[in-house]
Amino acid sequence: MAAETATNRLARLLTMVPWLVNRQGIALEEAADGLGVSVAQLEADLNLLFLCGYGQMPDELIEADWEEGRVFVGNADTISRPLRLGVDEAVTLIVGLRTLLDVPGLTDQGAIERALAKLESAAGTAAEPAARVSVDLAGRGVDDEVLSRARQGVQEDRRLHLTYHVPGRDESTERDVDPMRVIAADGHWYLEGWCHRAEGVRIFRLDRVEDLTVLDEDGTPPEGVAPRDIGESIFSPAEDDLLVTVRLLPGALWVSDYYPVESATDAEDGSRTITLRTADTAWIERLVLRMGGHAVVLSPQDLSERIVSRAMAALEPQTHDVD
Repeated sequence: MAAETATNRLARLLTMVPWLVNRQGIALEEAADGLGVSVAQLEADLNLLFLCGYGQMPDELIEADWEEGRVFVGNADTISRPLRLGVDEAVTLIVGLRTLLDVPGLTDQGAIERALAKLESAAGTAAEPAARVSVDLAGRGVDDEVLSRARQGVQEDRRLHLTYHVPGRDESTERDVDPMRVIAADGHWYLEGWCHRAEGVRIFRLDRVEDLTVLDEDGTPPEGVAPRDIGESIFSPAEDDLLVTVRLLPGALWVSDYYPVESATDAEDGSRTITLRTADTAWIERLVLRMGGHAVVLSPQDLSERIVSRAMAALEPQTHDVD
């Protein structure tokens, strides 16, 4: 069974609390069935609620009791109240929903249109500023047909064949991918899925896809495989990515703040040793070369040797034939 992401569990908890608050004393089994989870999962979620609230004091935490087979949730009035949007929030949502309607390959437009109509009706004249805001989805370099086929593969659980350009190696690769989801982040569209070539979960920028074909093959990812919990960054590393150790001199300490690192150790001479994980070392090679000696790869050894070789090659005198 695929591991659940923290994002999915948080979304369920936010839905669960007001649902239970309005059904005080509901039987544990009935609550689990209504929420679409197992009894064991519901009990795990209720245990987690003890650590949730708007503060750290006992009277600021949510209370949950289900010892006698019936669920009671208290001290959750703040989270159980209906959401009230400010003008700025309402306008932002309206603009976002209108933008979604223009996304290629989106099949369930009816749900968006209904939500948009309700929001506009509730906001009334306060939503008028939304009419003066437009979002340009063009110019992102993604072919509409590629985006539409990627979404088709996700919705129909069909394997995709990609011709994908890898900028770090300036080459095109052929890959079969079992798609998991299509996401937008940092101004780009991405496809996440199980890559058979890499034998792992990979994220592909769709503007780098030169060709995409929907295959007549089952595209269900292997058992136990789940999308990455990307959090705030699309580049969140996976546990099976290569672990790299880098020593940063004082002029390069910003690297540890800019990139996600697993550990950072400061030395008395002002340097810092960091470890980070990556599925592709090409960007690390380019970064270290640009730092001009202020960053040194300590491990793995083969990566360090490749960087040294590239640096030495760049320093060799260039000769040109002159007619």
